[in-house]
Amino acid sequence: MAAHLKKRVYEEFTKVVQQQQHEEAPAKKLRLTKPSKSAALHIDLCKATTPTDALQYLLQFARKPVEPESVEGVVRILLEHYYKETDSSVRLKIASLLGLLSKTQGFLPDCIVDDAINTLNNEKSHQVIAQLLDTLLAIGTQLPENQTIRLRLVEVACRHLTDTSFGVRNKCLQLLGCLGSVDKPVSKELESMVLKDVQKIIGDYFNDQDPRVRTAAIKAMLQLHERGMKLQQTIYSQACKLLSDDYEQVRSAAVQMVWVLSQLYPESIVPIPSSNEEIRLVDDAFGKISHMVSDGSWVVRVQAAKLLGSMHQVSAHFLEQTLDKKLMSDLRRKRTAHERAKELYSSGEFSSGRKWADDAPKEKVDTYAVNLIDSGACGAFVHGLEDEMFEVRIAAVEALCTLAQSSSSFAEKCLDFLVDMFNDEIEEVRLQSIHVLRQISNNITLREDQLDTVLAVLEDSSRDIREALHELLCYTNVSTKECIQLALVELLKNLTKYPTDRNSVWKCLKFLGARHPTLVLPLVPELLSTHPYFDTPEPDMDDPAYIAVLVLVFNAAKSCPTMSALFSDHTFRHYAYLRDSLSHLVPPLRLPGRKLVSVSDSSGMASSEESSQQFLRQSLERVYTIQHLEAQGAQELLEFTIRDLQRLGELQPELAGAADFSATYLRCQLLLMKGLQEKLWNVAAPLYLKQNAMASAAARQILEETYKLEFLYSGLETRQVAIVHHVRLQAKALQLVLNARTSRGVEPLLSICEKFLQEVDAFQRCFVAELTHFQDSFVEKLLELMPRLLACKPLDLVKILQTTLRQSGFLHLRLPEQLHRATATIIEPTGESDNPLRFTSGLVVALDVDATLEHVQDPQNSVKVQVVYPDGQAHIIHPRPGDFRNPGPGRHRLITQVYLSHSAWTEPCQIEVRLLLAYSSSKSRTSILKPAWNESTDGLPATENSIEGTIPFSKSVNVFIMPKPTRR
Repeated sequence: MAAHLKKRVYEEFTKVVQQQQHEEAPAKKLRLTKPSKSAALHIDLCKATTPTDALQYLLQFARKPVEPESVEGVVRILLEHYYKETDSSVRLKIASLLGLLSKTQGFLPDCIVDDAINTLNNEKSHQVIAQLLDTLLAIGTQLPENQTIRLRLVEVACRHLTDTSFGVRNKCLQLLGCLGSVDKPVSKELESMVLKDVQKIIGDYFNDQDPRVRTAAIKAMLQLHERGMKLQQTIYSQACKLLSDDYEQVRSAAVQMVWVLSQLYPESIVPIPSSNEEIRLVDDAFGKISHMVSDGSWVVRVQAAKLLGSMHQVSAHFLEQTLDKKLMSDLRRKRTAHERAKELYSSGEFSSGRKWADDAPKEKVDTYAVNLIDSGACGAFVHGLEDEMFEVRIAAVEALCTLAQSSSSFAEKCLDFLVDMFNDEIEEVRLQSIHVLRQISNNITLREDQLDTVLAVLEDSSRDIREALHELLCYTNVSTKECIQLALVELLKNLTKYPTDRNSVWKCLKFLGARHPTLVLPLVPELLSTHPYFDTPEPDMDDPAYIAVLVLVFNAAKSCPTMSALFSDHTFRHYAYLRDSLSHLVPPLRLPGRKLVSVSDSSGMASSEESSQQFLRQSLERVYTIQHLEAQGAQELLEFTIRDLQRLGELQPELAGAADFSATYLRCQLLLMKGLQEKLWNVAAPLYLKQNAMASAAARQILEETYKLEFLYSGLETRQVAIVHHVRLQAKALQLVLNARTSRGVEPLLSICEKFLQEVDAFQRCFVAELTHFQDSFVEKLLELMPRLLACKPLDLVKILQTTLRQSGFLHLRLPEQLHRATATIIEPTGESDNPLRFTSGLVVALDVDATLEHVQDPQNSVKVQVVYPDGQAHIIHPRPGDFRNPGPGRHRLITQVYLSHSAWTEPCQIEVRLLLAYSSSKSRTSILKPAWNESTDGLPATENSIEGTIPFSKSVNVFIMPKPTRR
């Protein structure tokens, strides 16, 4: 028996089973599904025992996003609970949620229109009705092409316009304004009747008893206008009556309505009340809006002043009346002698002869009966400029500017008023007045008394005010030589009081001399202190005031050839010196006995720029042939091309951005080529440590250069950004291969390989539209091998990457039309002073920094100031947003203070001050991937941990400082 059991055991354990090989069954894919939002909401609402609990569950649900496929189920659950709920606050919240859910992207809300209308018809609470109307408005807005539903919603709104609650009427009017049809009527008679009456229905509520409803009616009519419906002129009289409404909101909306109608029907004739006169509608509207500049509400006054500036079709005499508080005779209709005699005869009166000239024609007339403009509108801008609220004064100044730009005669008349605003107590008003006068300076010429008032502002402590005034003087015309002398004296005083204004004053005098050469000519002997018989001492060339005088004279001499005869010998020497040191301020002159520095004309400059662009294109096309060259020849060609492009950027500032961008891109390709050279990969890594370190350094440098390419240049298109990310992907692949050659074990490579594959996937998702331009490139080959890469081991992945890197082609770089490099120039400190900045150690000293920024995007968040001390410490300072000015498009000005502090030194040393451009790698990724409001970015792979860094984009300036030890 034992032998038999033993035999059975052996048979069981030695039995060989041959299984026929079948085709491998496909692996079943598991799909993770999220729990149903509608089921969870239904469970929560069923658990609620009180309205407060239900309201809390609804509030919690409102904070969570809902997928488009779940919206309809959630809406059904909400409607089901709505019918059961007795508390109005819960129904109000459900109605609000229905409106929010209807805005979900990917969901068509036409399936819930019937339910929403049915709930509206059965609802008794006014607040819930108003909220349901708001929901219907949201639904109608999401269905702009469905005219049937929009007409139904308009009918619902018309039925509820008779509601006693102002909130319901407001929502109805808002719905009519947003959904009322502005197109031609359709064929159905019922629908055409509804379409025709939209304006009339809204206009009937201009006289509603509730001011909020009147405001909503005007705004609904304005909404129809914005959507393209031409408003009827009959509304004008109603809107004019509302200008005298008791409520501020109604008057504000009415002013807007009057302005809109004046732009639609400017030449229409309207009657003047209580007279037989008629005037143009735009003139009448201008007078009524002018009257609103004296309104009791400052909000209405600001709005009226702003709208006055956009009424360019108004008659000249109406426009000039706004500058005089007394009613001009042009705007009063005087009766003729015949009309007065007829009135006297009809009254039965006649002259008795007892009183001298009792029947003489009387010039005094009833101004209230025959005025063409309301007397309250006289001097509207005078009232606006004298208003107690500075917002009204600023609005009046801006309106004067826009009107003066279109009328030179009006510009001359309003000049005195604008100059008087230079003495305003609010700095913002003074600054805006200077800017306005600068914009209309081509139409005006300043008198001496006006110039005296303008120059008094140079004593202002605000740097912005002074620099704005310098710019104003650059483009201002003056009338006499005394004005030039007065301006020069005041500017030199400004230079003495505020030495930091040196560059701004010099620039001002450059333009002042170039605009008035004939007025400067008689002042030259006095300005240069020359004498016909005696030699005068040579002035000091280090004096900023003397340089300012020379800048004025030399720029005037460019248009006045006889002026050079008044120069002394040292003046010619000083000209040569300034021409070399301050070439941007001193023009080339044709001086006797000296050659004129040749300056090419505009046609020559244009041809030079065209040839430079052609050279840039040819250089890039020549580089694309490196694939047919050997490694050594390809590297030499890249090096020569990079050198040529750098020289081109120095010679042609207009092409500096494109040339530098191309040179940096080619430098990345050169570094990549050196890192992939043959001798590095044919020898084991332990035997080639030095070259391996060189390749690692090249990969790091390529990454740094790609961040410069992406964030230091503006005007890049999506294709250029994709090419930069492609080069960065190659550099990271090179780093991965180098890490695999030097590291031991497989575990450290797992996370690196996984991160790299996420990078490739993110690249594909970000630039899916640009993949057609990446033929025979590194990323195209990777995407072809992607299924294999996901399944292979790390070492096999490294081998594939190494082979793909060496076989990938060279991507052609197509430059955009406008490509600019971000640059910064530090004006102050100059770094020329040998006098150290002394301060007590442990305390702080303020260093003024003044810099100009060109083509910098979002400077408030990206520009930093770096200070490097002699001991290696580096401090980065974040300027305040208020330290940045925007003088023009693409240009910014940084004026700030940097606080320095250090321990005591034995002797003065230099610190380095430079500007840095901060960047974050996550910014470009988020700008390309823009998820919807109800989507989250949790599903996206975490490709990189938001690499942040800084790029120096200005030359460093050395400043001497000397921290002194504290006195005991």
